[in-house]
Amino acid sequence: MITNFFIPELNNHDVQELWIQQDGATCHTARATIDLLKDTFGDRLISRFGPVNWPPRSCDLTPLDYFLWGYVKSLVYADEPQTLDHLEDNIRRVIADIWPQMLEKVIENWTTSEPAVAVICKKSYLKCNATRLSFE
Repeated sequence: MITNFFIPELNNHDVQELWIQQDGATCHTARATIDLLKDTFGDRLISRFGPVNWPPRSCDLTPLDYFLWGYVKSLVYADEPQTLDHLEDNIRRVIADIWPQMLEKVIENWTTSEPAVAVICKKSYLKCNATRLSFE
């Protein structure tokens, strides 16, 4: 994935100032993965065993931890679901009700409220899935 998709896609964009952040999952921190990412990003790698150590579950570095999971949890459990089906229905409903504008605002507030993160992110972020890479 990294060598066949991610790196070639990055080469289609100006990424000289781009930082990459990943969590401490074993596949992310394998020596071969870290070496490949260091070759591509140099010191702009935030990862366990990388040049900049990633603090696990840091609310300063991930907008999902900073906002989304707490928001979703508060709404999912608001009516105290008593069955697994009820819980799953609540999760689906809450996730479906999240507007793109809300997520944009979370990203905007996240990058402007934390000076260190704002420097790293420069108010842009990278979205990657198996078929597309885009800068927002």
